[in-house]
Amino acid sequence: MSAQPDTRLSSFPAGGVALVIGATGGIGAAIHDQLSRSERFERVIGVGRRTDPAIDLLDEDTIGRLAASLAGADLRLVFDATGFLHDRERMPEKSWRDIDPAHMAYSYAVNAIGPALLMKHLLPLLPRQGKAVFATLSAKVGSIGDNRLGGWYSYRAAKSSLNQIVRSAAIELSRRRPEALCVALHPGTVATSLTGPFAKSGLEVRMPDEAARLLLEAIDKLGAQESGGFFDYRGEALPW
Repeated sequence: MSAQPDTRLSSFPAGGVALVIGATGGIGAAIHDQLSRSERFERVIGVGRRTDPAIDLLDEDTIGRLAASLAGADLRLVFDATGFLHDRERMPEKSWRDIDPAHMAYSYAVNAIGPALLMKHLLPLLPRQGKAVFATLSAKVGSIGDNRLGGWYSYRAAKSSLNQIVRSAAIELSRRRPEALCVALHPGTVATSLTGPFAKSGLEVRMPDEAARLLLEAIDKLGAQESGGFFDYRGEALPW
């Protein structure tokens, strides 16, 4: 017996194409799976650094080729599930003493410039009529108003920049596609390799499939008037 779809995404016109960028990561793979079972889209495409064709946020040519391959498609949903917090060489800064320009530049390249290039190439492909969404994963730690702990300079700053880019892109998008949305989403703490080292005891941690369901439900509830906003996984607005 086949599994029931987790969310119907009934606010979107039936048919069309959904695109997941970062579809080989924890959240991206779960988003791709749930979209494939949603029975809403005619085609669901997943791309990442290890797919064929591959997409690399640090290489604009790969983004341009992806956009060219989608020309003429009824692109209804773009979900950007990419992001960088740490790797073997770079960890979030605990103090200003840890600030490293190369680390900061890389974080900004992946978390802000990369999504901006996705918007540059993919927002013009969204339909002029009917609901369409470009959603990108931001983070609550990118909220300036909510910053009470400090630290994590590179990640916080890059995600704050992403939020500003989303806001600006949404204003431009509204002039051309008034029913389309460009939004930043905070997924909460999800059990992935990105957040694993920082999942503190007592902190609510969701599995990727639950996080994906909540994020898609939040997208389903958002209307054009909320384009340019910064929302958590429940669809509630977060402070800038």
